[in-house]
Amino acid sequence: MAIGSDDLRHLERCVELAEQAVTVGDEPFGSLLVAADGRVLMEDHNHVSDGDGTRHPELAIALWAAANVPVAQRRSMTVYTSGEHCAMCAAAHGWAGLGRIVFASSTPQLLQWLSELGVPEAPVAALRITEVVPGAQVDGPAPELADRVRALHARHHAK
Repeated sequence: MAIGSDDLRHLERCVELAEQAVTVGDEPFGSLLVAADGRVLMEDHNHVSDGDGTRHPELAIALWAAANVPVAQRRSMTVYTSGEHCAMCAAAHGWAGLGRIVFASSTPQLLQWLSELGVPEAPVAALRITEVVPGAQVDGPAPELADRVRALHARHHAK
């Protein structure tokens, strides 16, 4: 499935959330959980600046969905995110039984950008979503948002 205009609108919001994260000192990641009817059920951004590297928005969304949405409805929902899920978030997504994932920037893009910025490697392997959840339905990246997302990473890591 290709990224459509509604998808781009949701991805734009994810980038806005990532901008908010950078403004408060966090890493530039933002995400939404959208119901099958298009309603945004939850949105969040990274909260890792306090030293807890697990406070990713995609993990928060999976935990919220597992606690608040009947199992039978989760598969029809879409998670939108400014950056492709890390291994932890992809696993949570898979275990929660959520549906489609649409991301603005991919793991290979992020790795390239961080290398160019001289950022040390993360303590966890950078895997693609489908390496963690082989049956996941994923769409991305969205080339029209790449420059904005890269700029957010540059801004965050310049501090």
